Amino acid sequence: MADWIDSTDALAAFLARPAARIGLDTEFMRIDTFAPKLALVQIELDGAIALVDPLAAIDLAPLAVRLGDASAPCVMHSASEDLDALAPVVPEGLGVLFDTQVAAAFAGLGPGLGYQKLVLALCGVDVPKGETRSDWLRRPLSPQQLEYAAQDVVHLPFLHDELARRLAERGYTAWHAEDCARMLERARRREVDLQPQVAFRGAADWPREAQARLRRMLLWRDATARRVDRPRPWLLDDPRILDFAARPPRDAADLFERSRGLRALRGAERDDLLACLSAPLTDEDLVFDPIPAAASPQERRAVTALKEVVVERAAALDLPEGLLCARRHLEALWLTRRWPAALEGWRREVLHDALMARLAST
Repeated sequence: MADWIDSTDALAAFLARPAARIGLDTEFMRIDTFAPKLALVQIELDGAIALVDPLAAIDLAPLAVRLGDASAPCVMHSASEDLDALAPVVPEGLGVLFDTQVAAAFAGLGPGLGYQKLVLALCGVDVPKGETRSDWLRRPLSPQQLEYAAQDVVHLPFLHDELARRLAERGYTAWHAEDCARMLERARRREVDLQPQVAFRGAADWPREAQARLRRMLLWRDATARRVDRPRPWLLDDPRILDFAARPPRDAADLFERSRGLRALRGAERDDLLACLSAPLTDEDLVFDPIPAAASPQERRAVTALKEVVVERAAALDLPEGLLCARRHLEALWLTRRWPAALEGWRREVLHDALMARLAST
């Protein structure tokens, strides 16, 4: 039976329980906002389960202290989006993370395994899925929602024990810990993509000035969406970003006509956007990563050759290829001849020499 916690005193009393680890999950909604709205925090401490209501008048600072304690790992499944939702509550991040989805991949159970499938495989329990898309911001929550939420943490202690044992047997404990630490660091930094234009390969043949204007607009959209807390497409959808970058509006009236229907582009934001589009490009604006063209036959052959190295190493290590190295990192390596930051750490140890040798021969 889970405890419903909606007061500061009740939260403090629950968090006073000793525990060598913390089972943790969240429920959140991201429909009409840029940032996810934290709707529920599920915590497991030594067999006791609490469902913490962040919508209540409750001081969550003690929760941040407990989750930031590096002496007790937080056990979570597929934690990246939950870390985003927890960021306002735990701005310094978790102390230590043990991600059971990542651990399952290292343990030979397959990549991207969902919580329900992992619990079924290791615990023999069929966890209900019916409330996955519930409205978690409504109050009161239904009995079905409460049971679903509790089930998301009740099995984490067993999963932690079993997966930690398998990681130790396979010699992957340190690699898993490194990947979890990297995930926490990304969540702490919450870095903005400073080269968002590279994803728009359809604009690869645009003049450099148009590409620079596209980048400026994408950066404006991201910063403004964060500030007004609205989804990026509500400010500017991709088709209109491409249209405005290729053919900047002549004046405010033209921008108004061509931006009808955008729910978050109000007067102040529209004026700001017009200023962004109208300002002359500076020398700094023109220093950026050009948009890569569609892969040529030569590039496809080269990346395939690099992929063969990854396949060979993954087979030797008995690890999923995607866990070892994503194809996009191979594409970046071939294009830039620079070792990707995403492949630092243990991946550099097992891939660098072989990939660079193959790269030199392509």
